[in-house]
Amino acid sequence: MNSNKKIRCLVVDDEPPAREIIARYVQQLPLLELAGECSNAIQALAFLQQSKVDVIFLDIRMPQLNGNDFLKTIKNPPKVIFTTAYPEYAVEGYELDVVDYLLKPIPFDRFLKAINKLASPEPIPENINPAIAVDPLPTEPFVYFRADRKMVKVLLHDIHYIESMKDYVKVFTAGNTIISKQSISSVEEMLPENKFIRTHRSFIISVEKIRSFTNELIEIDKATIPIGKLYRNGVLKVLG
Repeated sequence: MNSNKKIRCLVVDDEPPAREIIARYVQQLPLLELAGECSNAIQALAFLQQSKVDVIFLDIRMPQLNGNDFLKTIKNPPKVIFTTAYPEYAVEGYELDVVDYLLKPIPFDRFLKAINKLASPEPIPENINPAIAVDPLPTEPFVYFRADRKMVKVLLHDIHYIESMKDYVKVFTAGNTIISKQSISSVEEMLPENKFIRTHRSFIISVEKIRSFTNELIEIDKATIPIGKLYRNGVLKVLG
């Protein structure tokens, strides 16, 4: 998706508190726009006939028509993120090619991970030759971190390393440090595995920013990052 265009979101859930939570999360991200809310699938069908949306946050267990059956009735549906309290529906959800599957109660950092999946550049279709594929509006991959009561957009290329500080993380970028209240494990889930490595229970590093390394340490800029014993084999395997 073009990062300059807001992603229009529709929230469909028969429980008002659940709709309120997702709506509040959506309104906290500048990337997103709340297009509407519906309390059941029938309302959602009518809404989609009148308005275009980019993603539906869809509950599964609803009266009249459940979320899975609702999704099957839509021709050319928008992207879908399931929101449900029932993990047993996960397999069927992924068969329907949903973006993500959020289990209630949904913490904000888990919601953020789903949005980062949604906002990531789409893969090149298999029938297109990557050597000649042209994207007229290339989008650099990015993630959002909550800091200073706002959502801060950070390009993946700008991240050097991340350090855990108990309930917070410090994100070190080129010339800036962002402090965000979330766990380092949730940050690890947000980042692509081919570009970032967990080297220690307290550190994640960008592979491309490494200057040098030994069996025990990695140097990035002027910082020295430890390699924990539990992570050493995996790190050294990646680094060759």
